[in-house]
Amino acid sequence: MKSITLKTGVVLAAVLVAAASSQAQKPYRRGTTSGNFLEFGYGSAGNAMGDAAAGLSDDLSATYWNPSGLALMRQSGILFMMQPWIAGISSAFAAGGLVVPGFGTLGIGLLQVDYGREPVTTLEMQEGTGENYSAADYCISLSYARKLAQWFAFGASVKMVSSRIWHCNATAFAMDVGVRVNTDFFSPTGERGDGLSIGMSISNYGTKMKFDGMDLLQPIDPDPYTSGEYDNVEGQYRTQAWELPLLFRIGMAVHPLVNSFSRLTLAADALHPNNNCESVNVGAQYEFNAHAFGTFYLRGGYKALFMSESYYGPSYGIGFIYRMPRANNMAIQVDYAYRDMDILGSIHSYTFSFLF
Repeated sequence: MKSITLKTGVVLAAVLVAAASSQAQKPYRRGTTSGNFLEFGYGSAGNAMGDAAAGLSDDLSATYWNPSGLALMRQSGILFMMQPWIAGISSAFAAGGLVVPGFGTLGIGLLQVDYGREPVTTLEMQEGTGENYSAADYCISLSYARKLAQWFAFGASVKMVSSRIWHCNATAFAMDVGVRVNTDFFSPTGERGDGLSIGMSISNYGTKMKFDGMDLLQPIDPDPYTSGEYDNVEGQYRTQAWELPLLFRIGMAVHPLVNSFSRLTLAADALHPNNNCESVNVGAQYEFNAHAFGTFYLRGGYKALFMSESYYGPSYGIGFIYRMPRANNMAIQVDYAYRDMDILGSIHSYTFSFLF
């Protein structure tokens, strides 16, 4: 069994090296994808750990980080997250998961980003026309994950991505695929659950987005030098189709300290996007189990190490799980994360979960 997990880790590492080598031969494609709200990072626990969650997440936030993590959920539940973003942008995430013994875990997720309302201006009316326009992004996903062995889990999501700017819309369809391998390497207890875990996911592989709508209509005169009745023919701007932000993640997590009341986790993710250079996210989590009160978490991390021109900084967070002793093991979980965005300010995210 050890040889199988070792071979799996070697294969995953080889895939990452090959992907990095191919990207190194190409110029960075910054600003060449649409639907970039899919890169924000959703889930306060993962945010607090610098987005190093591909090999660690085992709750409903795995719907975003790595769908195979849903297979490791022990309870069904629902999750709600609020994340005010920079420049007055607001984002939210909601997910639900149902654990079906002998079948796997079914999940549903919703991402929503609201860019607010802005006044409509023209060259002739630069102070505004009296109208306002709005913009918003959405992503709805359906996920399935299952343990194919005690040490190996697989998960996949299909999703619809939609973007709207005033009267124009664009839609794309995509999928996420992920795997998770638990090993007994570096395990203080000898158990696989306390050893090195390896996660890999590919996110947002799908169709392109192309805007269309009434705002692209424009009256034109096909022949301005000839008088006639064709001076206001309806024309339409033709927009270009853009790819989604394809992202390859490989993450690892170890637990150097494990005992009956505490647990220390160190995690790192390597990222290979199609619209930027490679980078590394790192994070740590200390878990303290106070049996009479619940479980407390302290988290910290750093996102986008080795990325040129990154505006990400350190992140911190806390969490708490309270299990109701007389309610069939139902639980309430609250997580908070703070992220530094350098000159762009700071971001706070709040996640509330109910497990049943």
